[in-house]
Amino acid sequence: MRTRRLSAGTRGTRGTRTAAAAALTALALAAPTASASADDAAAARPGHAAAQRIMDRAVADGGVPGITAELRDARDPRAHWTGTAGVADTATGRERRPQDRFRIGSTTKTFTATLLLQLVAEHRLTLDDPVTTWIPEVPAGVTVRRLLNHTSGIPDYVTDPVIVSRSVGLPFLEHRFDGYRPEELVRIALSHPPLFAPGTSWSYSNTNYILAGMIIERVTGKPLADVVAERISRPLGLTATYLPRADDPRIRGPHGRHYSKLMLTTPDAGVHDVTELNPSWGWAAGGIVSTTGDLDRFFGALLGGRLLPPAQQEAMLTMLTTRNWIPDTAYGLGVSSIRLACGTTVWGMGGAINGSWTYTYGTRDGRRMLSVNVNGDWNDPIATFTDLLQAEFCAPAPTP
Repeated sequence: MRTRRLSAGTRGTRGTRTAAAAALTALALAAPTASASADDAAAARPGHAAAQRIMDRAVADGGVPGITAELRDARDPRAHWTGTAGVADTATGRERRPQDRFRIGSTTKTFTATLLLQLVAEHRLTLDDPVTTWIPEVPAGVTVRRLLNHTSGIPDYVTDPVIVSRSVGLPFLEHRFDGYRPEELVRIALSHPPLFAPGTSWSYSNTNYILAGMIIERVTGKPLADVVAERISRPLGLTATYLPRADDPRIRGPHGRHYSKLMLTTPDAGVHDVTELNPSWGWAAGGIVSTTGDLDRFFGALLGGRLLPPAQQEAMLTMLTTRNWIPDTAYGLGVSSIRLACGTTVWGMGGAINGSWTYTYGTRDGRRMLSVNVNGDWNDPIATFTDLLQAEFCAPAPTP
């Protein structure tokens, strides 16, 4: 899960993987009352007391600024739950709010995969088309499917030595507003030898999804940000979800702050506000902004079969065993699954980017989804996310 700039939301295939470790943004924002304390929240929602305690520990013991979670259950709207711990802004002490937006890092990949599969359903391309049809410099044998399931063998641009040198420690503050074109990121990746022959192994690579975004733009003739809005955000009413333009370093609308230790692990590592940055190095692989509520709705619709026809849904959820990634996971086309200690499997995606980590996972049918976000990128919160998933999906669902 250590990534240098942009993180796919998991432990990278190599120790250098991405500075966006800040961005496993995905266990969802919630709708708690901003004035309630953690103890009050736990008492008010006894069915989620264990989850609240886990979040409280993440702040008290893990030292992260704040964490927020939101659970939605389509079977019973009364089961809706939100919880928070810590703060959205360390300067003012303001608590996190359900409407606050954050960068979702590699959870963006699920949006990108969904868009590409919609185009497949419209017969505008196929999963087995060679990528060279749109990007001639890509090695032969790389297909659209192999981009989406990370079997292309194309290296991850975030492990490039120059990118790494700009992503760790104080150099990140000097380079945080640098802009990158997708073509430049691809050139950086392709300047390194392939990791393996296409289709012969598995390795998580952000480059795969930069290429997927380029294909979407070339097939549709529209900027990726517009395609996200037209095909996903507006139809689903995701009013807080958007892909920022490359020249916009801000988070539009209500939001808390994103904090980073710049990937430094020494005891004296300082905490820096990195809320504003140029998101172009994430783009189709990690650039989207959203909220926990929007993420719950998006994954609920996707897993529930409301965004893709059956054939493309089946392709998306054809899972491969991962390598050098999060333990007990499998990966399909932009969607991952995690087998919890109790034997339950949950489906969704996680993501990390500087100052923000996010997870959104739930039932295979999308009817019960949990989204969680942490606004600090240190102390690897995967364990916290896993504990929250087990608290909400291994025990019987609380009675409203």
